[in-house]
Amino acid sequence: MEFSSRREGMIHALRGGLWLHRFVSSGEPMAHLVSSSQEVLLTAGDRLGMRREWLQYKPLKFPLSGERMEAWHWDLRGTYLQRALALAGPRR
Repeated sequence: MEFSSRREGMIHALRGGLWLHRFVSSGEPMAHLVSSSQEVLLTAGDRLGMRREWLQYKPLKFPLSGERMEAWHWDLRGTYLQRALALAGPRR
């Protein structure tokens, strides 16, 4: 799912949801697919054709408490990004 508010996307992801966060790096469209649920991310990665060893661990601060929580993400670009965008829920 995409969110127009980064804060709302982060809350969703750190509550176990799946957040698609778009950005541009060196002029290239990219996205992070983020969640505190490794299982949810691995399932999504399998659906996108990602290799499991590409999953990255990065603890994130929960916006409502400031506490660091375990979280993982995929870096998406090119074909993987296009596949994710095709499957993403509507922006909130």
